[in-house]
Amino acid sequence: MSVFRRGRCDDLVNRMKILVLANFDVGLYKFRKALLERFLKDGHEVHIALPNGEYVPRLVELGCTYIETPLERRGMNPAKDISLYHLYCSIIKQIRPDLVVTYTVKPNVYGGMACRKLKVPYAANITGLGTAIEQGGALRTLVLNMYREALKKAKVVFFENTGNRDRLVEFGAVKADKTYVLNGAGIETSDYPLAPYPPDGPVKFLFVGRIMREKGVDELFSAMTRLKQTYGDRVQLDLVGFNEESYEQKIQKLQKDGIVQFLGFQDDVPSFYRSAHCVVLPSYHEGMSNVLLEAGAMGRPLITSNIHGCMEAVEEGKSGYLCAVRDADSLLDAMSRFVELPYEEKVKMGQASHDHVVKRFDKKLVVEDTIRQLY
Repeated sequence: MSVFRRGRCDDLVNRMKILVLANFDVGLYKFRKALLERFLKDGHEVHIALPNGEYVPRLVELGCTYIETPLERRGMNPAKDISLYHLYCSIIKQIRPDLVVTYTVKPNVYGGMACRKLKVPYAANITGLGTAIEQGGALRTLVLNMYREALKKAKVVFFENTGNRDRLVEFGAVKADKTYVLNGAGIETSDYPLAPYPPDGPVKFLFVGRIMREKGVDELFSAMTRLKQTYGDRVQLDLVGFNEESYEQKIQKLQKDGIVQFLGFQDDVPSFYRSAHCVVLPSYHEGMSNVLLEAGAMGRPLITSNIHGCMEAVEEGKSGYLCAVRDADSLLDAMSRFVELPYEEKVKMGQASHDHVVKRFDKKLVVEDTIRQLY
């Protein structure tokens, strides 16, 4: 267990030691940086325990103390998971935090169990239910039982949408009076400023995300194929993101047929938002889609599934359209309606998308909301 420290601020009244448990350095930096900065600004001593990665030096530069904590983000290995639980217990005994904040399934479960055993106050963040709970079966039962044990003594359990909260309450994994729903992780509006709407011309739809079934890509490809049959070169679809191996041949054929343009992973995603007329995400489930918040903040209309984690980002008919989940016909209808809108209406829809996202999902508002529940 490696520990790296940076200079600490002077002691303040009510200063706390806060330990943050997470599974991914990039996610913690990109989505929780503002909260960590607020902890530090308030004079608290912040420790972060997560696997090593390229963003760890940036987190240390903020003023956090880093504790290297290896874990496997995906899959379940009983021996390794038990080892992680014992490692969390060891870290908590060493740091003796006043508050522990956890993110994602394994830190929530094993970190929560460790905190419960050692009688340390803790707050968990459920950023999405995950495939195991969404698909059901024996694995769902196992995960729910683990959550039930881990969250029993939590100070607060944060959710990013009411649908996820209501389902875990219904399943008996957490009591309703221990929950609080945030507007996602929030968005740094300065990183995604309102951009001029693209000129009139062929309608450019944009999908950003992993090319995988649960993001609704099968429905998207079906809808776009039929849209092309109707509108031809008047429409196009760009795909930005990692391509799952199972979709490689399909993407190659769609690209050869002129249905999509696959651009792969891109560092500068905002440049693609700027050039798009509309962002499409027909996902099956989300905690709160950051893609929709980013694109909306930059003034792009949104077409997405009528599910919690997506629907909150859209004002139906005003800033975008909602479609039925797993329904290619419904998605096609929404995309066709957008194509048929006069250019001036598309521009208005983009402005409405920006206004809605900034008003509701600004990072500063989410951080303040979080702090009120923790302190």
